[in-house]
This record gives sequence, structure tokens and C-alpha cells, in this order.
Amino acid sequence: MSRDTSKPPNGLRVLIVGGGVAGLETMMALRAIAEERVDIELVAPEPQFWYRPLAVAEPFAAGHAGAFELAGVASAYGTRFTLGALASVEPERHIVRTTNGLELPYDVLVLALGARPEQALKEGLTFRGPADVGAFSRLLFALEEGEARSLVFAIPSATAWPLPAYELALMTAKHLGDRTDEVRLALVTPERRPLALFGAAASDALERLLEERGIALHAGKHAVAAAGGILRLAPTGELPFDRLVSLPRLRGQPIPGIPHDRHGFVSTDASGRVRGLDDVYAAGDITSFPVKQGGLAAQQADAVAESVAARAGAPITPQPFRPVLRGLLLTGGAPAYLRSEITGGSGEASTVAAEPLWWPPAKIVGRYLAPFLAEHVGLTAASARPADPCAVVVDVALKLATDRAAVEPGSVTSVQGER
Repeated sequence: MSRDTSKPPNGLRVLIVGGGVAGLETMMALRAIAEERVDIELVAPEPQFWYRPLAVAEPFAAGHAGAFELAGVASAYGTRFTLGALASVEPERHIVRTTNGLELPYDVLVLALGARPEQALKEGLTFRGPADVGAFSRLLFALEEGEARSLVFAIPSATAWPLPAYELALMTAKHLGDRTDEVRLALVTPERRPLALFGAAASDALERLLEERGIALHAGKHAVAAAGGILRLAPTGELPFDRLVSLPRLRGQPIPGIPHDRHGFVSTDASGRVRGLDDVYAAGDITSFPVKQGGLAAQQADAVAESVAARAGAPITPQPFRPVLRGLLLTGGAPAYLRSEITGGSGEASTVAAEPLWWPPAKIVGRYLAPFLAEHVGLTAASARPADPCAVVVDVALKLATDRAAVEPGSVTSVQGER
């Protein structure tokens, strides 16, 4: 099944495959920068966009990982939406095929498919996001009822974003501390120090907090296998557990017609162009950039959008992807705001603060996705607007876990500034 391959009257035909942060940020940035110079179509295998970072807060009634209909979001930006999963790409013909038989033409293709979470340890719960909130809530109940006396959180090797494990551990300790003091908690990480991506100041603060919450830290240890209530560590050691929670490993999704590395990830240049292909770009977790995080995906998407917009004739000088890592660490008490300029995954120019380092203070930092979500969700931030707003727009202002209250509707003012 094919569509008309003639060039549409409204400009460069841009096909975006993927409905996550990178896909939506690319769509919104393109419309804002290139305006009517581009004709955009968004293709995604699911009809909804999930606000995944707040899944860690749901078991503690401190937030909700809401979902938004992609068709409505696309329509608001003058974009066609097609429901379908990518099957293959023919770069020479500029054609994308979907698993349901569609052939979609493009002048420029943007791949924003994300990555596939895989279970790293055979035993225990792998916490991947919203789908595992119910299982984690049941685990909490078992601990409260005395059905288990020890819980280990494990960050497997090659985990691309470790922060959720620390959030789950800290919020669990706070939750159980109000109910029982008979559960032993531990956290295993291959990092030399906790959240080393954010630099020494963040690691120092997190080590103190883990100690205060009674969470035993096993840093520099690789969780290699779990069986019979024993977690085997490398280079040496074993750790017994009654319950085990681990993060998934991420794997790329090899696409016929697109070059990729042995793990299925796509290599790009600083503008997001797929190496070896002139008219194909990629952004987000599908790329080979080692840190997989929503804010970084949005920054990659902005670089792609600027490059494509310039090709369409927009009066803009495209800026390359320069990663700045921002993380809002939920703790069950006062949150921590972490910022680091990173190159190849190492932390530089790092900051940790108890007050917001960006505005509004939310989980995913994005320039164009942010105002849309703020306007349509209308959630209120807990903190006052700073005198000097952050240099980017953050997506949706959420009531933080400082008071562990439910998210309440309200009004949001978004702030625009330099990137």
C-alpha cells in the first residue's frame, strides 16, 4: 500500500518516526522554526505519549505518569499522525515501510524510536516505567506486612540512566521509615560513586542521603546474576535478598536499511544526521550517545530540527548538540536539582542545589514540548519563579514530592530564554 509520492505544496516533506520526547520535540521545534516551509508527518506504534519519569513517584502517591493522545498533539501543530510501527527504510527511494503495509515517502526522515528495555536479571522486578507501578506497589505492601525483610535495588551494567534506582530506593526508605524499621535496604551500582555523571558534589550529597536513610551502598559492583535469593556481584561478592528491584538494560532497535552498531544504536554527527546517509537524522535513545535521558533527547531533537529547518530555507544558523544534563532527584523529602555539562558521558561543570536550577522545576527539560504540556495540562509548581529563569524551557510544572501530595490542577507560566 503506497501513498502519493509527489512533493506536497507546503514545502520539505519531513517524516518523524517515534512518538516519545525526541519525536514530539522535533515536530514542535520544526513547526516553530521552519513554520510552513515543512510538511510534517508523525508516525508512532502507539497512540499515546507517556510522561514516564514520574512513574517512580506513583507507588508513593507523589505524582502520576499521565498519557496524552498523539493525534491531538500532532493536530495542534499542523502535523498528520499515522499509527504504525516501522518495518524498514529504503534510503535510496526515500521510502519508509510500516508493519501494516504502508509505504510513506519523505524528503527528510527523522528516527526517534527510542530503545527497547530488556530484563538484565532473571529474578526480581525489572522497573521499566508505568507498566511496573502496580508490581512495585504490591512489593511495598509485602514489605509493610512483614512478608519480606530485605530489599536490594540493582543498577545493572550498561544501564544508560541510573537515577530512577536512587529515587525508588530513597522514596522506599522514607515510606517504610514511617511504618516499619525492620526492612534492610541496599543499592548496588557499577558506578564508582553514586550518580557520578553529575560530578563529585552530587555524589557527596547522595552518599550522605543514602546513609541517613539507612540504605547500604555497594558502589563499583556489577550485578551479574540473581538466583535463589542471592545476588552475585563482580568482581567479587554476594548479597542476599528477599526482594530485588533492578533497572532494565536498553537495546537499540535495528532497522533494515539503516546502519547501526552491534547493540542496535545509530551513530550520528553533531547535527543528528545519521552517518553515511544524507537525508536521515536520529535523536533520542535510538542514537549511540551513551546517556539515555529525556532532557538530552530533547536537546538532540532541537539540533536535528534546526538543521532540517535550515535545509527548508528557514533563516537560522543550526547549532550542534552540546549535552547539558539536568536531573530532578525525587527523594520522598526535599528534591535535589542536579546539573552537569557532559562530554561522552563524563561529568564536568557540575551543580547540585536544593532550589530549582531551571524553571518550571520538572523532570524532563525541553524547549518546545514544555510550553505545550504546561498549557494543556495546567499543573502548578511548588516553588516560586526565580528572579533569573533557567536558560531553557522545561516541559510541565509538576507539584513536587516535597509534600507528597497529589498533583493538583492550576495555571502555568512558561519561560523562554537562551538555549
